[in-house]
Amino acid sequence: MIAKYRSLPDSVKQYLLVTGNYWAFTLTDGALRMLVVLHFYDLGYTPLAIAMLFLFYEIFGVITNLIGGWLGARLGLNRTMNIGLGLQIVALSMLLLPTAMLTVPWVMAAQALSGIAKDLNKMSAKSAIKTLVPKDAEDKLYRWVAMLTGSKNALKGAGFFLGGLLLSLTGFTGAVAIMAAALCVVWLGSMLRLKADLGKAKSKPKFTEIFSKSESVNILSAARLFLFAARDVWFVIALPVFLASQLGWDHSSVGAFLALWVIGYGMVQSIAPSLTARNKTPDGHVATLWAGLLSVVTLVLAVLIFTGWVAPQIALIVGLMVFGAVFAINSSVHSYLIVSYANDDGVSLDIGFYYMANALGRLLGTILSGWVYQEAGLAACLFISAAMLFVTFVISFKLPRTRS
Repeated sequence: MIAKYRSLPDSVKQYLLVTGNYWAFTLTDGALRMLVVLHFYDLGYTPLAIAMLFLFYEIFGVITNLIGGWLGARLGLNRTMNIGLGLQIVALSMLLLPTAMLTVPWVMAAQALSGIAKDLNKMSAKSAIKTLVPKDAEDKLYRWVAMLTGSKNALKGAGFFLGGLLLSLTGFTGAVAIMAAALCVVWLGSMLRLKADLGKAKSKPKFTEIFSKSESVNILSAARLFLFAARDVWFVIALPVFLASQLGWDHSSVGAFLALWVIGYGMVQSIAPSLTARNKTPDGHVATLWAGLLSVVTLVLAVLIFTGWVAPQIALIVGLMVFGAVFAINSSVHSYLIVSYANDDGVSLDIGFYYMANALGRLLGTILSGWVYQEAGLAACLFISAAMLFVTFVISFKLPRTRS
């Protein structure tokens, strides 16, 4: 196995290192989110209060993507990725205090660090692929992006399950300690093996260049904002709280269900090229069609939950499967398009700006998820999600239709 790894091209070795880092980080990130949601729900926090715990996580994700892309272009993507891993270890360590000392401001501060860490890691991983694939290999670029994104989400799903399981077996503090120790090992290996000049721009970009000058990137970023706000408005807080409070599911069941959903979602993302490419890479027309289909799927699910025509358990399980598959293809197409649209020199600038919009969408969705669910229930969250997806559909009409 070691001899086979050594015989691989250098670009493939670096891709595997980047992917491995991204996988390890994602596993802890998914587990931490599930731990926080379920643990603080047990402590009697309202859905809106739980959402507020993630407020700084999402706010700092917006800031990090905007500035992180600039840092990646100036310092190299290896440094931004390793900084992200290190910050996640610090964030986990902050949560090792006794439960009585985990005040809301302290948890929000830990989540802020985790948000910075997550988006530094994601931006670095996605940008690195652009630097490792030849310019004329768009099919290969699509496959590598889809594989990285899909495998990441599958592991995020595994993280949900891991978080629920560890909470049941070891308690909150024990679960956090295990994850921090494991991530330390990954971080040390990354510090030693990742190339120093990965993704570093030839000329150091000015800070004023953090905003994208590409019309295609700006349009795609706007579509991405509403796409991810539409997912998180019902998935992040409303769904796990609904499963626990209305359907009476225990921690392990909630974690396992959401884990299986995200794993399936990731698997669909990984095979998206075979579902959408058809001998050519996707363009704006493909993105528009899939956004329209997703808005219809979500509207149907909202109507089923609101009217009660189908038992909530059945509607959610079947509806989530369909939503997850269609959303996964939307996400995979978007992830390819931004890497393809991004400028070759200082690629992280465009990708950082795009994932800033992604983080802003998550922030909007997270806040609305807690507030709308608390005030009006899950069906209202789904109707808002469908409306946001319709906005994504309309924006996507402006994307270029000429990719080949």
